[in-house]
Amino acid sequence: MATEVAAAVLEIPEAQEAVAEKQPHKLERMWTFWYDNQSKPKQGAAWGSSLRKGYTFGTVEEFWCLYDQIIQPSKLPGNADFHLFRAGVEPKWEDPECAVGGKWTANSTGKANLDKMWLESLMALIGEQFDEADEICGVVASVRQRQDKISLWTKTASNEAVQMGIGRKWKEIIDFNDKMSYNFHDDSKRDRSTKIRYNV
Repeated sequence: MATEVAAAVLEIPEAQEAVAEKQPHKLERMWTFWYDNQSKPKQGAAWGSSLRKGYTFGTVEEFWCLYDQIIQPSKLPGNADFHLFRAGVEPKWEDPECAVGGKWTANSTGKANLDKMWLESLMALIGEQFDEADEICGVVASVRQRQDKISLWTKTASNEAVQMGIGRKWKEIIDFNDKMSYNFHDDSKRDRSTKIRYNV
């Protein structure tokens, strides 16, 4: 009898919708939060030694649960970074996914603006809003004494057409009106320069 009732209920459209709503909404790929606090570096510590892996998630519900519990970038101490990268990719130049890549950077005009750009970027990444989604490694919010910034890391720096497409799309997503620049990780590794390769 119970199975007959259950079968009858599942035939009702409202009941089917209720069951569907309880199912978690899986994302296209898994994502991981990372945190790096370089405000008090230990003497002689290697770069990246303060980088900490946070939580990995794969559903919309997990994302919002985590987002509601984690600190906003604007509340981070100076010289701290908050990252969201594809699961399995470390936010380091040395990671194979990032090794020949680069990053788009947008300077923040204030703390509230940093938080807004961060959230818009997170939703764009997990929502697969980029045509070149496989090219995206992750996004970094950086709190600095002079000026906070947000950077979008990509895989193939030398592919100018792809990078320009990503840059234009990201600029639109975060509603950024100033010039946005792209740097190769290779340039930064060699001489710590901020050589600009592309602009949008």
